[in-house]
Amino acid sequence: MTDSNFTKFTDLPLSDATLKAIKSLKFDRLTPIQSQILPHTLAHQDAIGQAQTGTGKTAAFLITVIESLLKRPFTQDEQQFLGEPRALILAPTRELAQQIFADCRELTRFANLYSLCITGGADFDKQSKQFERRPLDILIGTPGRIIDWVNKGVLFLDRVEVFVLDEADRMLDMGFIPDIKRIVNKMPSNTHRQSLLFSATFNTDVMNLAYRWLHQPTFVEITPESKTNKDITQLFYLLTEKEKMTALRQILSDNAVKKCIIFANRKDQVKRLYDNLRRHHEVTMLSGDVAQQKRERYLQRFKDGEVSILVATDVAGRGIHVDDVTHVINFTLPDMPDDYVHRIGRTGRAGQTGISISFVSENDAFNVPALERHLELKFKLEPFEFMQE
Repeated sequence: MTDSNFTKFTDLPLSDATLKAIKSLKFDRLTPIQSQILPHTLAHQDAIGQAQTGTGKTAAFLITVIESLLKRPFTQDEQQFLGEPRALILAPTRELAQQIFADCRELTRFANLYSLCITGGADFDKQSKQFERRPLDILIGTPGRIIDWVNKGVLFLDRVEVFVLDEADRMLDMGFIPDIKRIVNKMPSNTHRQSLLFSATFNTDVMNLAYRWLHQPTFVEITPESKTNKDITQLFYLLTEKEKMTALRQILSDNAVKKCIIFANRKDQVKRLYDNLRRHHEVTMLSGDVAQQKRERYLQRFKDGEVSILVATDVAGRGIHVDDVTHVINFTLPDMPDDYVHRIGRTGRAGQTGISISFVSENDAFNVPALERHLELKFKLEPFEFMQE
């Protein structure tokens, strides 16, 4: 199978229900990761995919899961029990799990499949009722809460047919690997299930996991032309810590800033920014201090356009997939270069252009050399031009 054989979704052996959902979402052409990985995964092969966020990898693994379940429905003499999912998708953060779940619901609109999203921070009783509603086909969740339900004897993973691990590099960074090992041990062996692993970066640790948990996987690597999207204009302004707030207000007063995410490194910085901006702007915030149900509500308000500014930390910001973000502002430069790539990737999505603005003060300057090395770029640091009062 050569890549050129597959350019559109209609080139693939997909069920009518999936094609109908794809058509309603106005998907037409396959992205590079989709055209290269789907021919293998639809043929039930295990696969490792390396692709940045915003490349269509979520749709790639969801379509694989959905097709696998639709092509092998339960026969009349097979019994499906409550709390026994046929597919399990693990994500590192609540927000990413919620986003995958939202995409899953869109793609299963015309299929009789029951999917659930189970993450920490949500009400146990409510989740328990969702398990009791009907036999479960697709379970999406974060490792900790999945383990909780397995330990309670409510969730059983011995009938999992397809297993997806998304953002494996992030799972390692966040210390989730022991939990995932426990989860994997509850599933059928890797020869008796299909397993897919996705990661933006591949180091030795990620590859070790892949070869331990996957069976003779196909490796698909989509190398971005540059580590950051060429549709994003990156601006770096030199200013002092004290000047940042004034500069931010000036930027936000520009009518070109229609939908904006502002990133800061710490929860207290996010709270301070939110308190400062709410007097003059429609703003919401996402950080670890905000309760899960509120986070979902706040993110939805931003997506729906009720508020135009979102202030977030990196962990909270990882699951944000909103196509019409015009600007990303790094109020503080992240300590990890990968987080910078992830932050600015919130804009310039789905073929649109975007602007990323980074404030570089005396406190941020230490992070610049590592960032330049990582991106293989030399930043053009310019003084911020303040408007005359």
